[in-house]
Amino acid sequence: MMIGDVAEKSGFSVHTLRYYEKIGLLPEADRDAGGRRSYDRDVLRWLEFLGRLKDLGMPIRDRVLYARMRAEGDSTIEARRELLQTYRDELAKRVASLSETLDVLDAKIASYDTTGRPLHGAPK
Repeated sequence: MMIGDVAEKSGFSVHTLRYYEKIGLLPEADRDAGGRRSYDRDVLRWLEFLGRLKDLGMPIRDRVLYARMRAEGDSTIEARRELLQTYRDELAKRVASLSETLDVLDAKIASYDTTGRPLHGAPK
């Protein structure tokens, strides 16, 4: 796949893909006879995963670290697991907090639905 195809399918811009390759988030692409980047389809799954790491708030330095460890192979599996576990734990705390906030909002909305004004004891 050419870089434009990867950009279209992944949602990352061509500029971002080139940058990711430069800093080591993407492996160096093969080049066709004209010198244009050519990626295999596996890059899309990797980019989807990188996007999820970005969405959960993992800084680029840790994404690069993870990519480097991944490129080193099986000897880094434990270190990769530990890095992901750290971010997973933080995400679980945020999800729990958001769930609590959702419960408060649902209760507040329900109080307005039944009386048109907050229930006694409910925050205003």
